Amino acid sequence: MFSRLQRFYTSIKVVADMVMLAVAFALAYVTRFSGIVPVTEGIPPWEDSLVSLLMVLVIFPATFKQSRLYATNRSRTNTGEVFEVFKSTITATLILVAATYFARERYSRLTLVIFVVYAFVLVTCSRLAFRYVLSEVRRRGHNLKSILIIGAGELGQRVVETVEGHRELGFRVTGLLTLRPEKVGQYVNGVRVIGHVDDVERVLDAQPVDQVIIALPLQEQAHVKRLMEPLALRTVDVRVVPDLYQYITLYGGLEEFGGLPIIRLQGDPMEGWSQVAKRAFDILFSLLAIVVTAPLMAATALAVRVSSKGPLLYRQERMGMDGRTFHILKFRTMRVDAENTGAMMARKDDPRRTVIGTFLRKYSLDELPQFFNVLTGDMSLVGPRPERPVFIEEFKRQIPRYHLRHKVKAGITGWAQINGLRGQTCIEKRIEYDLYYIENWSLLMDLKILVRTALGGFLSKNAY
Repeated sequence: MFSRLQRFYTSIKVVADMVMLAVAFALAYVTRFSGIVPVTEGIPPWEDSLVSLLMVLVIFPATFKQSRLYATNRSRTNTGEVFEVFKSTITATLILVAATYFARERYSRLTLVIFVVYAFVLVTCSRLAFRYVLSEVRRRGHNLKSILIIGAGELGQRVVETVEGHRELGFRVTGLLTLRPEKVGQYVNGVRVIGHVDDVERVLDAQPVDQVIIALPLQEQAHVKRLMEPLALRTVDVRVVPDLYQYITLYGGLEEFGGLPIIRLQGDPMEGWSQVAKRAFDILFSLLAIVVTAPLMAATALAVRVSSKGPLLYRQERMGMDGRTFHILKFRTMRVDAENTGAMMARKDDPRRTVIGTFLRKYSLDELPQFFNVLTGDMSLVGPRPERPVFIEEFKRQIPRYHLRHKVKAGITGWAQINGLRGQTCIEKRIEYDLYYIENWSLLMDLKILVRTALGGFLSKNAY
């Protein structure tokens, strides 16, 4: 029921956004070519804009989804909602510009500017109206479903918090039942403990209940069978919350496979359309970066060639997604014999560096060839920095959850790097930042990291 209602409300938001975007697109076309603004090159036929409209109806909702605008967030204020729509609109516009550039789709730049303004205003108004209507419906108590929670421990408390945090779905907790008699009469997160679990039939007879949620700890699961006997004779919906939160490490959840319910304790953060969107983002922006930095890469290659003997590029084995190894590309910054005595991490005032290498490392110019690693699919623009396999086994033994950073592709830049964690900084802190990125990933977050990197995030006192 929870998932069905969430999907229902999400579908309403998606449809409303697409309608507002289509209206904004039509209004922008009319505004631009109705005579209000002088037209010097003739009015393009409406049919030529259909491809651009289709791209808008795909890119904008996909970006909104990645920015969690379709996720339920009761704590978000109206001002926060407006700000999130604004950020997502700008992000979607940048992606649209890049997509139309590589697709060679012709469009009026002024029309695009007008469309962005209309889209932001209309989508914002639509969403604020939706929030207002839901708020009024909840305030007046229409179509509310009552829930009885069996279990007043930590798990039961989490269920109460979750239900209270999704009031727009129309649920309210009417009480809790406990295994500990001394808790009867107390309050848990504002909800009263109204009896013992053995009182379930009495409680169901005394008050209307639409749904019962069993939230008992693992050591008390034996009570479930005894509880189901009276519940099976009633029409009330019954749900069970498994006590496995302490084992969930990354992107856990409940799945269904051929009708068989499966609890996922650890999973992939990017699947399906999320994976497609990130890969498309990587290809578009890495191609753009290669075009923009081509003169700089040519000058850097010439400087490496002139300053020392040896190859222009340095290929080094690194470990990426799912533990697969690949060869990362860099402009060579050290002598050819730098690792004749074995693998060593770079260090401050490293005597193995060439004259030009010191400069390249300071400004991270040696990393530019990694845009080609992104194109080949070995890396992403944003993600945890890849480490050398020779060092990883030691890190795995020393740092809990280190292996989880390999659930995504390694990146040229990352959340840890723009926060100053480069070079020989605290590896535990870097892992903490990497896992934060993985757990909170969105295309908007990727764009934010790239912008901060471009504005100086590649400069660091630890870059040597």
